[in-house]
Amino acid sequence: MTETTPATGPKERSPEFSFVQSALRGLRADLFQDVRAYRPLPRLATDGPLAQLFPEQIRRELDILPHIVVVCLALISLAVGATATVGEFGSLALGTIAAAPVALTLVRPVLAWWISLAAAPVLVIEGGDLYPWASGSIMAHTVVMAIVAARTRPRTAAWMWVISGLYGVFAGEALGGWYDSDAVLMALFSGIVLALVVLIQANRTTRRQVVAERTVTAVERDKRTLLEERTTIARELHDVVAHHMSVVAIQAEAAPYRVENPPPELEQAFVTIRENAVAALTELRRVLGVVRVDSAAYPTAPDAPQPTLADLDRLLENVREAGLTVTKTVTGAVRDLPPGVELSAYRIVQEALSNTLRHAPGAEAAVDIGYVLGGLGLRVVNGPATGLRKASPGAGHGITGMRERVSMLSGEMTAGETEDGGYEVTVFVPVVTAPEAGA
Repeated sequence: MTETTPATGPKERSPEFSFVQSALRGLRADLFQDVRAYRPLPRLATDGPLAQLFPEQIRRELDILPHIVVVCLALISLAVGATATVGEFGSLALGTIAAAPVALTLVRPVLAWWISLAAAPVLVIEGGDLYPWASGSIMAHTVVMAIVAARTRPRTAAWMWVISGLYGVFAGEALGGWYDSDAVLMALFSGIVLALVVLIQANRTTRRQVVAERTVTAVERDKRTLLEERTTIARELHDVVAHHMSVVAIQAEAAPYRVENPPPELEQAFVTIRENAVAALTELRRVLGVVRVDSAAYPTAPDAPQPTLADLDRLLENVREAGLTVTKTVTGAVRDLPPGVELSAYRIVQEALSNTLRHAPGAEAAVDIGYVLGGLGLRVVNGPATGLRKASPGAGHGITGMRERVSMLSGEMTAGETEDGGYEVTVFVPVVTAPEAGA
């Protein structure tokens, strides 16, 4: 009997090997691929908090500030590199060699770093009293690395520092011993500069991400609030329409029995009316029934009549018991309005008074209802808060719901603070009168 061994798959790589492989891939992507890529230095955004401190005329010119800084650093590198005592022409040439990579970072940052690293031995041979870095290359190469690090990722900064450090060690050892050279000084100096640049970049990136996440969260919250309000409106309208459709169906079924010996055509007409009403009611419940919720989450019973402006006095009594002083004024001839208008008007007043209780404790409120020709006017205004005002995480959601209701009824709404520090909500909802509807 032979023993068989199961076939083994490919050998799993160790985490250390995967890490090294990933690091080398990053090195190749950052410093060896597209070395000569044209990457112009972007302009500075002038909408930041620091830019707002300057006048408008100066602010328009601040977008080229990074370019001015790079040019100034190139001039400083030119001056430092030209301090070598190799003659006037030689000093100018060495300064130019030191400053050229700094200026090149404006358009080709990775290529500028490689040129700066390659220029270091030239600066030492021609005019350097230090090794393997000359006084000009110490500053110029550090400036180049800082600019490239500010424009790329932290991984690139780390690889530039490592390769520059390896150059300092091997070149210093070849020239007389790295422990007597300035390789350690260069590594410490450039490491501190790069660390500061990376920290600043990481802080800016984190801030941008936080702002972006807050923006996305605010947009999603507004969408969710809008959907919730539309769901509430659909549920309430479902209750209103379902009630009236049920009445139509019942009256159509009972109508033939109220007339003695009705014609067959009349009976068939009522049967058709009832069938259409029942079909419409069934379809309405099928489409809008999904917005129903359990009675535990929705305190009003599903079949309970929705509130109207006739129930407004009861609402005002409730808010008075909660501590809000509120008055009501009615102008115009009171008349019956469509159920949707009555319900939305009641909800708008309810939400406006709730906002007053929440955001303006101790304030007095007034509710004005105007039955005008062609529509209904509402105005809910409150004075400034006189009590302790607490922060509310739901601020703004009620206004969104009001606007959605008014928009559904093709009305107009304004909401904002008053001159005395209070808040005012004004709504006009058009209502088609019976003669206009008949016309």
